[in-house]
Amino acid sequence: MQIKQDYPDCLLFFRMGDFYELFFEDAETAARELQITLTARNPNAELKVPMCGVPYHACEEYLRQLLEKGHKVAVCDQVEDPGAAKGLVKREVTRVLTPGTVVEDSSLEARENNYLGALFWDTSRGRGGLAWAEFSTGEWTGLELKNEDELWQWLQKINPSEILVAQGYEPPRAHVGLQPRINFVPAGSYFEPRSAREMILRSQQAVSLQVLDLEDKPCLVRACGAILMYMVQTHKKELTHLASFKPMNLTRYLYLDEVTIRNLELFRTLGGQKGPGTLLHVLDRTLTPMGARYLQTRLRQPWKEPGPINDNQQTVDCLYKDNNLRELLRLELDQAYDLERLNTRIALNRCNPKDLAALLRSLQILPGIKKALQGMQDKPGLVNKTLENWDDMQDLCFTLEKALVENPPHLITEGGIFRSGYDSRLDELIELTDHGESKLKELLEKERTQNDLPKLKLGYNRVFGYYFELSRAVKDSVPEHFQRRQTLASSERYLTPELKDLENSMLSAAEQRKSREMDLFGELRQFVAGHGSRMKKMSACLARIDYWQGLASAAREWNWSRPVLSKDIGMQIKKGRHPAIEAIQGRSGYVPNDMYLEDPTRILLITGPNMAGKSTVLRQTAIIAILAQMGSFVPAREASIGLCDRIFSRVGASDNLAQGQSTFMVEMTETARILRQATRRSLVILDEIGRGTSTYDGLALAWAVVEELARKHEGIRTLFATHYHELTKLEQEFSVLKNYNIAVKEWKKEIVFLRRLVPGPADKSYGIEVARLAGVPDRVVDRARNILEDLERQKERKSVVREQRKTMFEQGMSMGPAQKVKEDVQSGQYTGDNDDKHGVKKGEEHPVVSRLAGLDINSMTPLEALNLLAELKKEAG
Repeated sequence: MQIKQDYPDCLLFFRMGDFYELFFEDAETAARELQITLTARNPNAELKVPMCGVPYHACEEYLRQLLEKGHKVAVCDQVEDPGAAKGLVKREVTRVLTPGTVVEDSSLEARENNYLGALFWDTSRGRGGLAWAEFSTGEWTGLELKNEDELWQWLQKINPSEILVAQGYEPPRAHVGLQPRINFVPAGSYFEPRSAREMILRSQQAVSLQVLDLEDKPCLVRACGAILMYMVQTHKKELTHLASFKPMNLTRYLYLDEVTIRNLELFRTLGGQKGPGTLLHVLDRTLTPMGARYLQTRLRQPWKEPGPINDNQQTVDCLYKDNNLRELLRLELDQAYDLERLNTRIALNRCNPKDLAALLRSLQILPGIKKALQGMQDKPGLVNKTLENWDDMQDLCFTLEKALVENPPHLITEGGIFRSGYDSRLDELIELTDHGESKLKELLEKERTQNDLPKLKLGYNRVFGYYFELSRAVKDSVPEHFQRRQTLASSERYLTPELKDLENSMLSAAEQRKSREMDLFGELRQFVAGHGSRMKKMSACLARIDYWQGLASAAREWNWSRPVLSKDIGMQIKKGRHPAIEAIQGRSGYVPNDMYLEDPTRILLITGPNMAGKSTVLRQTAIIAILAQMGSFVPAREASIGLCDRIFSRVGASDNLAQGQSTFMVEMTETARILRQATRRSLVILDEIGRGTSTYDGLALAWAVVEELARKHEGIRTLFATHYHELTKLEQEFSVLKNYNIAVKEWKKEIVFLRRLVPGPADKSYGIEVARLAGVPDRVVDRARNILEDLERQKERKSVVREQRKTMFEQGMSMGPAQKVKEDVQSGQYTGDNDDKHGVKKGEEHPVVSRLAGLDINSMTPLEALNLLAELKKEAG
């Protein structure tokens, strides 16, 4: 009860013998979440104590399920020998498991990062800090910004499993979706400036924050301090495995906000699914967990500077061309385990014998990979740099090979971890436990031979244990070291000091062997942990090698080409494709497209019907730019890409009811962000701006947005897809804008989508034809076509009237009410509802109209016309 009071927000796993038990509300929660039986500690008492439990040796799977459902678990172990305890066995919480701080493979996705985030916003300073750490690998970083919403955008982007926020702070409503993962903690202990500073310096073994580039980032310091405090309190030990802290350098990377990542379906489809339909599914050909996580990091943060892009592109190109080398590397990498997370578990003493065996197998591939890289012709700079820093770690590998059996057990307590010859004392104990009977037989044979006792026998009972037995007829020949213990009718039973020692050794050997193996394992783990920095370095090397070969393998598989990086802001893509759609449809069914943004063109206004492929062209252009800045090949026959600093996407929309935002509100919020933050080097893709409101409002907003993009920074690179054909007139106003459309062909009242991006505006929207293709019933489609024809006739009549008005105005004739009535009658809009005082029935021609119809305007003088106008005005009332 006392321990539970210390950890009120955790489910308490209380070790009792071979089980972890849970009590009271914890038991009810665990039984419900884990679907295990709920019992009671005292079932016959008036006040029962609910209880449930899981076997200690199988607890990891149960812990994983609870963590996945957002629970925190405090593991309370026995910390003294039950046999030596007086009264209750002493117990302590040895670790606290939370979604953001787990290190066990069973609770982690091997190919994804699992971040713990901490956000601190200082209202008085108007700035805040965000830090995030991958506890299972030791990597961590952060940033400090003046924009609160942008901090939360970053939080959305890194998608942490758990977020630390100070109590009393109210997260912005727009990011309420992160609420279930927020852990509100006391600001005075977790975000306290002085303790944060001290913890950072101690964990980084630094003398000042200046060497960590944190001296001028007080909010980031407090966020880092919260993360360190939380890690120490959950794992109950110092954090020796953390990498050197480096603040995020925003100038180095292409910025993709969470909206763009979602809209481009980089990691998940718009429906939220992983796998087919995402760019990652097409791109990921890595073989190691470290390489897969590094690929995702680069996909979220491509480079912005040409140097690292060209260096990585050159390396990928070499592996793309050399099939044998690439396949050799893949064979070696396929044998590697997760060095990063193995290193962390070893450092935190959370490893088992299987982990050390996995480490050994991962180290054994290093010489082969080095040899393969050394065999490259015209080695790129990154490969040379990798080889210069290469470490085969043969000393550590040799020690592990000498120590571990080929297939060690999962648990230390099972024994059988170490090879024969590794430790002489352990060898003796193994010999006793595994070959005790043969030792007894050897001793028996020795006594027979040395003392000429051919009929000496060996026996055993529960009273004496092992004993020697001789016939009473030879009792006078018994050696002096034989000690008589029992006399029978025909024989005598004896013990010897050597037999007793052997027996004692055999009886205690199993326990001693277990203890010795645990001691040796602890020594070996500590030895390996001392090489943590070397393992971290080689893990990073393997991750990048896997990244390069993965990009090269994807380029080979999908027939991609190496892009050219341009210094200007133009983009030329020949036969570009959308990789995820092509992977689903197949190459034969996919129609590639050319796309050119060349001086002076900055904006392509793309029209065409729904389903024609406008959104696909928009997305594939942005994806090609992202891939190019990752150092990857791109899905195009040729491509020249002007580097981007940010890519903005406004594609599709959905209501965000939890935030109280409609489709239109979401659309306008994202559009506002683009208009405020886009620079000359940004790439903007916009799809159907303004469709969430009335036609005229939507048209007006879309028109104004295009004008702003055309004027700002002399034109921002933009692909703007729309159904508002009126916008195509803007080509005449702005030289930076060109009209394009997705071509379709009509055939026998049906339309065929050609999927081609061609110059010029679309001739019409084809909405009714698309409705028919979508399966709308024929009677509805036919009725819609009739209504459309009526509306178009009315529009034509209105157009004629407007031209007549314009002509009359140019001739100096203003149009009076009578003329308006006449137009209304001719257009079918006049009803006569308001003319009862003239006795005109509804639908009949007004007298004024009759007089107007008979006039010869060309023969009238201006004075006559004015007099007539006065009469008609009076008559019309």
